[in-house]
Amino acid sequence: MTELYVVRHGETEWSANGRHTSVTDLPLTERGEQQAKALVGHLHPADFGLVLSSPRRRARDTAALAGFTGAHEPRLDEDLAEWAYGDYEGLTSPEIQEDVPDWTIWSHPAPGGETAQQVADRLDRVVQRVRDSGVERAICFAHGHSLRALAMRWLGFDLTLGVHFPLDTSTVSVLGEEKGQPALERWNARP
Repeated sequence: MTELYVVRHGETEWSANGRHTSVTDLPLTERGEQQAKALVGHLHPADFGLVLSSPRRRARDTAALAGFTGAHEPRLDEDLAEWAYGDYEGLTSPEIQEDVPDWTIWSHPAPGGETAQQVADRLDRVVQRVRDSGVERAICFAHGHSLRALAMRWLGFDLTLGVHFPLDTSTVSVLGEEKGQPALERWNARP
């Protein structure tokens, strides 16, 4: 089975402020650029037979700053885009919870955005592409909620369990296999 590395993009202004960011295409902050550059030497582009990235600038820039350029530049994959928050784009969880107490993306809908089933369907496609690739190692550069959802689908779990898998900016996690079953090898690790 392929080992799948997942890398959350570096810090943006909105991620630093806890604002939900899906389609808004923000650049990395200076700190986010430094976080991405810190991945150099910890991730060796030539080690990955499949390199994918969300098309959003923050994910692409993280990959480039981590050394994934030229022959190792990621293939853009719209299925790795962040969970579409719809009407909640740009809002923080406490702001949303003023109207919907106890709201999380894992337990409640996002009006005008994607449903959990839509997210699961597109991330199932990513899982299948990775597993069908036949490569030893693959890597995906993407976003907090989409990567948490990807991990849930890799493991065969319901998306609602993603609430238990926090993912900081510019961290590396590894999904693999244990005794023939999908497994979590490392989660939310800094280089």
